[in-house]
Amino acid sequence: MSEHFHGLVWIDNREAKVVRFDATAHEQALVHATHPDQHIHTKAHSGGSGHSPVDHEYFERVSVALSTVGAVLIVGPGNAKTELVKHITKHHPQLVARISAVQPADHPPDAELLMLGRGFFKADDRMHAQA
Repeated sequence: MSEHFHGLVWIDNREAKVVRFDATAHEQALVHATHPDQHIHTKAHSGGSGHSPVDHEYFERVSVALSTVGAVLIVGPGNAKTELVKHITKHHPQLVARISAVQPADHPPDAELLMLGRGFFKADDRMHAQA
């Protein structure tokens, strides 16, 4: 992938769409979870929370895909986006300052993701000094 300043990641527990873009061009990469079809089932009176374990390998691959962007917007349904932020905070503290926002988002088509990212950063860039 080339060196676009802005990035957006849409993430759930199965895959992450990492989009790097500027005003005229974009690139997208797809990162799959280590075990995308893993389901946790529990029965009454059994141990465990019923939640799937955190997929650190998956979050690491997403973090690496974001390592060269200057500003990133993290979106998605559920808890995967906050788990990604926790992973980045613990393992990639230099990337934390580049997270512009974390927002909920359903499952938009790729074109809508790009529009969401461009619209967000058009407004966000006005609020911050550019290097």
